[in-house]
Amino acid sequence: MGRKRCVGGDGSKMAAGCCGVKKQKLSSSPPSGSAGPGGGGGGSSHCGGAAAAGGEPGALPPPSIVRLNGLGGLAGGAAGCALSPPLPPSCGGGPGGLSPPAASLLASPGAGSGGPGCRKMVVSAEMCCFCFDVLYCHLYGYQPPRSPRFTNDPYPLFVTWKIGRDKRLRGCIGTFSAMNLHSGLREYTLTSALKDSRFPPMTRDELPRLFCSVSLLTNFEDVCDYLDWEVGVHGIRIEFINEKGSKRTATYLPEVAKEQGWDHIQTIDSLLRKGGYKAPITNEFRKTIKLTRYRSEKMTMSYTEYLAHRQHHHFQNGIGHPLPPYNHYS
Repeated sequence: MGRKRCVGGDGSKMAAGCCGVKKQKLSSSPPSGSAGPGGGGGGSSHCGGAAAAGGEPGALPPPSIVRLNGLGGLAGGAAGCALSPPLPPSCGGGPGGLSPPAASLLASPGAGSGGPGCRKMVVSAEMCCFCFDVLYCHLYGYQPPRSPRFTNDPYPLFVTWKIGRDKRLRGCIGTFSAMNLHSGLREYTLTSALKDSRFPPMTRDELPRLFCSVSLLTNFEDVCDYLDWEVGVHGIRIEFINEKGSKRTATYLPEVAKEQGWDHIQTIDSLLRKGGYKAPITNEFRKTIKLTRYRSEKMTMSYTEYLAHRQHHHFQNGIGHPLPPYNHYS
């Protein structure tokens, strides 16, 4: 982008996360409500990806966990548990109801590389299926699903749950420490669904309305200029010293600024507020920010697509009866 870049920024130990789902008004004064500072020591964060020496009310995640901010407050109260699990799809027929884009992704895990000449993406629809399997088995008391077929290479990762037609945030926690994908997705599937302190633990009744997104983070770069990143392309993680002299961090995934309709300054200022900075934001202060940019590979799947994929998988392999999810990867 024509600006000088600094050296470093592998991002292996960064821990702060944020993803937005609703428009937020920005101003030079701190937002009202619960959007103040959060997060405890050791790199954890809450509601906006703030990380600092101070603590926060309520339970905190382990040090490497990151909570992603929904910007839209809590979802509605959770429904009660169902008396019996919804039946998996019966076999016979192809993946009925699966949208063509999702069908093509499911037919070729890891596809969606963006066109000829682009490298093949690591993230795949199978990863979203695996997350649904893990959650399904937990909620219904089945044995955990077996190891999946996709790569077990280590990546920083996030698991995001949204719910309903308006896709309200339902939970989002991840880590900037690279984890092997099989164990990392198992862990953060349940952590984001059950232990995001902004939301009640997820229930069985919510399953049919869920959307699961898996984000794998790559290409970490420290930059000297806080404007040296591209909206819609880069995620950003900022580090700054607040008015009390404490070091704070906050991050937004690559899609956030574009979804919110923010420019560079609005995004930076939103991160500062979410990171707990309460003083007026000046251009001189923005220049003191340490910024790391990164990219992500993201895949999203609805529960309906998940069920269709399972049905298609059973049909292709000649299975004549529905199986619980933990046999899905046998």
